[in-house]
Amino acid sequence: MTNLTPTSQRPLHGILWMLAAGFFFVLLNGLVKYVGQTLPSSQAAFLRYLFGLIFVLPALGQLKRARFSPPMWRLFALRGVVHTGAVLCWFYAMTQITVAEVVAMNYLNPIYVMLGAALFLGEGFSTRRMTAVVFAFLGVLIILRPGVRELGSGHLAMVFTAIFLGISYLIAKRLSQEASAAVVVAIMSITVTIGLAPAAWLVWVPPSLTDLGWSVVIAFCATAGHYAMSRAFAEAPVSVTQPVTFLQIIWATMMGAWLFAEPLDVWVIAGAGVIIGSVTYITWREAMLNRRVTPNPNAAKS
Repeated sequence: MTNLTPTSQRPLHGILWMLAAGFFFVLLNGLVKYVGQTLPSSQAAFLRYLFGLIFVLPALGQLKRARFSPPMWRLFALRGVVHTGAVLCWFYAMTQITVAEVVAMNYLNPIYVMLGAALFLGEGFSTRRMTAVVFAFLGVLIILRPGVRELGSGHLAMVFTAIFLGISYLIAKRLSQEASAAVVVAIMSITVTIGLAPAAWLVWVPPSLTDLGWSVVIAFCATAGHYAMSRAFAEAPVSVTQPVTFLQIIWATMMGAWLFAEPLDVWVIAGAGVIIGSVTYITWREAMLNRRVTPNPNAAKS
């Protein structure tokens, strides 16, 4: 299988793919919150992944032809276990706190991912990137205001969601070096569906046709989001693509106010401003640095 090498990585393409992933994930948040009003969270999660298998059918042909080493298969299995825990925590959190809070808490995930990529994947982590992450994290703290207000079980669930997703995304970055985005998403969908089945069985209630219909839409948004995210990982380093996810807070706040009558919190707006500032800075700096790179003199001869 052919994948992008470090010399052929395209930061702009990675950023655009991550923007697409963010759009689908925010839409997913709203739909999960809506469906969670009528179905247990673990059952809603299971239905999302069960119907999601429909959208990965085209990848089955690639999956049959895939020849991975035992360590790679162990990584696929480990990601399935970790991602199952993340999904269970995340679906529960969506029923307990606002959409904006869920997205804000999820910003712990990029921080874990960027630090993990620097420590375990050998990716560069410059001072400017560290500064952007620090300010983005400050924005999250402004939004949540720990110690100033009570944080409930939904917030705790999102802490674990961020940790599990951080591990899952780091594994996905490693897998994307040897497998296509479609195969990475397909195997994750299969393993997580299997992992969620016991939890859903324990609380199962008969779903309505409407619930099933929304579950299909949720599955599409989630699968499209994970595919776009996997493409972003293949196109550019994690430290370039992850800051883009901070833009989701704006979309989530607007959705919560519009669809669920969630109040616009001035602290959420202030924190989002800090986050957007950090994203704008790091995106601009990366663009400037890329323009200064001297082209390979042999490139024009090929």
